[in-house]
Amino acid sequence: MRPDTPAENVDHTAEAARLERTAGLYPEDAEALLLRAAAHLELSGDRPAATALYDRLLSTTDGLENPPLIRALKASNLWEYGHEAEARAIIEGIRTTAPRDPAPWVIVAESLESHDELEAAAETFTEAATLLLPEGTEPMPSTHPLLYGRHRVRRMLGLPHDTWDTLADTLHTAPVSLDELHDPKRVWSLGSDNPAELQAEISRLQAELGAYREALSRPFPVAVLHWPAGELAELLSAYPTLTTEYPSHETHLATIESSLRELSSSGTANLGIVTGTVPSYEAFAASEGSSPADATLLPQYATTLAARGRAAAWPPQRGAECWCVSGQAYEGCHGAA
Repeated sequence: MRPDTPAENVDHTAEAARLERTAGLYPEDAEALLLRAAAHLELSGDRPAATALYDRLLSTTDGLENPPLIRALKASNLWEYGHEAEARAIIEGIRTTAPRDPAPWVIVAESLESHDELEAAAETFTEAATLLLPEGTEPMPSTHPLLYGRHRVRRMLGLPHDTWDTLADTLHTAPVSLDELHDPKRVWSLGSDNPAELQAEISRLQAELGAYREALSRPFPVAVLHWPAGELAELLSAYPTLTTEYPSHETHLATIESSLRELSSSGTANLGIVTGTVPSYEAFAASEGSSPADATLLPQYATTLAARGRAAAWPPQRGAECWCVSGQAYEGCHGAA
């Protein structure tokens, strides 16, 4: 998750430097860590340094998980400090290559929107929706921002609702409706001299802020550690004392599912699963000055992986493969009643 805390409350420059150091310790997570570092640099006002980080990542696309996302972030950042022509070229390149991930589409469309190019933003949102939301499919959560952004821009353009706008209304669950949230008149009311109008707008903003705070209250999931069969065998061979934690792989998998269901039933939200590897775990233990045989490190290792963006949401989406990578759908595997 990209940071959004004002610079007066966080030393964004120091945090960016810390994340760069951490990326050096964990090369396998360098992409996610450096993207967060670049976001902190943007918030600190050092946009050229953020661009340098994006260029550092893009200097080689080998091993990158999401090059279009990095290009989109670079374009958005460039436009903010006067490099409009280069930003536009990158945005057109992203639209032409048509990535299958919604995030780059959202970023470039919002960049166009923020520079008052509403028609181009609406076209970009619509291109993405056409590509990523085939008719008759249930929208994945990652595509919801596409629909919300498209709804917002079309509302500002005064366009009538269409099927996708109606779908966005259906998916939106916050107390304030999308139509009210995206009403251009709300902006005008903030400049009103009428106390009643100002109070009404403050109440609406407070309702929205409550929803945002709830969403941001946990920056990464409560995660449970999963060892694939091969990794668990290697772990127990190297550190036999951990057999008390993991009597068998089947028991390990069953414990993961039961633990997550128990957490869910107790009201814990934003649950996830992180997958461990022996080399990564050994590196983590070394960074903590401890032995991998110490079972108390396991939950800390899981939390660290989650904080580094390695968690997969639980439960999986309907029809998705089970988290245990059995190849079966979750409903027919560990998701069975």
